[in-house]
Amino acid sequence: MSVNDQTAGPTPPRPPSGRLRMIGIIVLLLGLAGAGAVYWIGTHSGEPNEDELLPGNARAESHQMGLLYGRMGIMISQWSDDLKQPGTQAILMAGASLLVAAGCFYFARLSDDNEVR
Repeated sequence: MSVNDQTAGPTPPRPPSGRLRMIGIIVLLLGLAGAGAVYWIGTHSGEPNEDELLPGNARAESHQMGLLYGRMGIMISQWSDDLKQPGTQAILMAGASLLVAAGCFYFARLSDDNEVR
């Protein structure tokens, strides 16, 4: 048998490290694209928010929240308002995709190290 007589068979499966790296790249790209889309759509929507419609309402609402729930209630209300902002949502999406992708790359490297030994 010569080298040219080999039949083409199924391609060998990718090693787990290669699949993990590919998943990491896909998660990172989709996460960053999704974060950019959320930010762009959120900043370019023509809908005014509650603070723009009722400028004096925010102070009265904050005072009422302080009376009912104290400083912790005010802080949680501010966090809730911050989470509704498109910039905050985009940062959280990008950060989550970055963490998942970093985990994939880390485990791919561990897999490579285990294959060498």
